[in-house]
Amino acid sequence: MSSRVHACEHTVRVAAPAGVVYGMLADAVRWPVFLPSVVHAERLDFDGVQERLRMWELADDADADADADADADADVGGAGGVLGGRVGSWHTRRVLHPDVRAVVFEQEDAVWPGSVVSGVWSVRPAGGTECVLGLRQERGLPVAAADGARREAEADVYRRLAQVRRAAGWWERLDELLLSFEDRVRIEGPAELVYDFLYRIGEWPGRVAHVERAGVREDVPGIQVVSLDTCAAPGGRTVSTRVVRLCFPHAGRIVYKETLTPGLIAAHSGEWSLLPDASGVTVVAAHQVMLRQEAIGRVLGAGTGLLEARDHVRAWLSRASTETLGLAKWHAESTVRRLR
Repeated sequence: MSSRVHACEHTVRVAAPAGVVYGMLADAVRWPVFLPSVVHAERLDFDGVQERLRMWELADDADADADADADADADVGGAGGVLGGRVGSWHTRRVLHPDVRAVVFEQEDAVWPGSVVSGVWSVRPAGGTECVLGLRQERGLPVAAADGARREAEADVYRRLAQVRRAAGWWERLDELLLSFEDRVRIEGPAELVYDFLYRIGEWPGRVAHVERAGVREDVPGIQVVSLDTCAAPGGRTVSTRVVRLCFPHAGRIVYKETLTPGLIAAHSGEWSLLPDASGVTVVAAHQVMLRQEAIGRVLGAGTGLLEARDHVRAWLSRASTETLGLAKWHAESTVRRLR
């Protein structure tokens, strides 16, 4: 089927300095906590100006906003495009132009109809604390593409601009709203047993104390869509979350992003990573969190400050991850003892 390039370009005014917005665009690795639709951004190569990324993004954009490759490696399978109906993955090359505050990008494996081929983000100052953000996307559309396909392309540009504008609007308090931390445990057992425990999240209810229910869909090997009910919140209150998990068994990594978060948390992404050595493995549970400032008083009580909210969320998530790591440790070490 013959196709031609269809270009869409729009701008929005953003209530943040141009330098802040450009910095957000340039730092793609942190997009999972800034942009609702981005599950994970893996930097494969970077020389300070040019970079190569692999991106995973929610394909169902309506759900993503409401809730807040042909040469793909074998760990996370599937061809470029929509995977399992929910997650898309592709490689992209970007060139950063900080002097003019622009990011030029080109997809390497944009082979499905309607996919983005190339484009550019641009930021233009509009006063000390405002700027104009622009996005141009070029897509390969069939020559006979219906008006609906063109409207969808236009809507995608508007949606991405809106996501960046919303995230940039927090710029004055961003350092207070963002927190990153990790928990570690040393395990005297093989990394394969530890990874197997972390991968089989559907078996956690009845094993991990704070997990009451886990529903797992894995339409594409290595990409899990999980719904969870947990009682790790203070006071034993049950909370429901949804999570997309990207599993890389050969690298000993499971990367995840919550697509439905508890009230205090605007965004939460993280990673389980295994660091094996001669006698065992160190397991790291890393978290990146964006707080939801407007919910602090409602959830923790009037007068509660951001510092208290940060401590509260860190303790809550750390307690849940260390409990899970403790069970992974018991699973691996007890299995080794039985086999001796």
